Amino acid sequence: MTDSNERIQLRVSNNKAYVWDVDDIATLRSKHHICGVLTGTLPHLSQQNVFLGIPLLLLPEEVVLLVENEAAVLVDDPSAHHTPTPAALETWNTERKKAMQEQIALVGAKEAKEAGRGMTEAAIRKRREREEKRAKAKEASSVAEGIIPQDTVPAPEPPAASTPDRPSTPSSSSYTYPLPIPSATLYPWYDPSANTYTTVPSAQRAGIWTYPSTLLERARCAVFRDLHDKGYFMGVGIKFGGDFLVYPGDPLRYHSHFVATVIESPVSTLMPMEIVAHGRLGTATKKAHLLCGWDEEKKEVSHLSIEWAGFG
Repeated sequence: MTDSNERIQLRVSNNKAYVWDVDDIATLRSKHHICGVLTGTLPHLSQQNVFLGIPLLLLPEEVVLLVENEAAVLVDDPSAHHTPTPAALETWNTERKKAMQEQIALVGAKEAKEAGRGMTEAAIRKRREREEKRAKAKEASSVAEGIIPQDTVPAPEPPAASTPDRPSTPSSSSYTYPLPIPSATLYPWYDPSANTYTTVPSAQRAGIWTYPSTLLERARCAVFRDLHDKGYFMGVGIKFGGDFLVYPGDPLRYHSHFVATVIESPVSTLMPMEIVAHGRLGTATKKAHLLCGWDEEKKEVSHLSIEWAGFG
């Protein structure tokens, strides 16, 4: 049994579970084959939705699987934040301002260094050009006045092989500098010890988590666990007309092989048009469609794959 203090904290807010720690996100993916969906925007690119960041939003089935496997705990995040004392708040504001000043100083020093280097190179180049023009003008005037015979004027020296100047850094260039992002656990007014739940039923009794509460939700959890235990990675399948996408490995390296649809009961009605639609759509997207049935009485999961085939 894993100690609850060593388990990954899933911070629940509004019946959704989030992961805010980057190391926990890496552990979930590499060790537990849980991917989730990144939902946070980037501070300077808040209008785009191509590259997203923390927090990681987990599927309800992923949450149930992790808690039942004793790999994670549920934390009532709003209740874990207590009202800070004036002294604690003042200390936090002081540290925050100090960190901001350090970041501004680092950026300013780097910008000044880059700008100074670019100005120095430009000044040297201009001075060299001015000196060459001045020397040529002086020689030309001396020859015209007869002070120096034309044939005694020294030939100009061939220009030395010059190395290509480094492109000056524009003022709008971006810089890399450390930006500390403190975790909520570092705040003195954040204490999840009294708001942590190690089982799904205890979290349901506390009212912070409701999944699974219906037959369909229990069927989805059972199908998710069965495919996960077989070594597959799971993702959201709504774009392909199913409940889950089933990957043979990490989605960053593999395409999904199956689209899974959950059937909550052996006596559930399945229309012929649904079978045709699933088969056609799966074939069109180069995937097989899985019909995953759940038997509540026997606690068994069954799978049936369908593909479109030509006849005649």
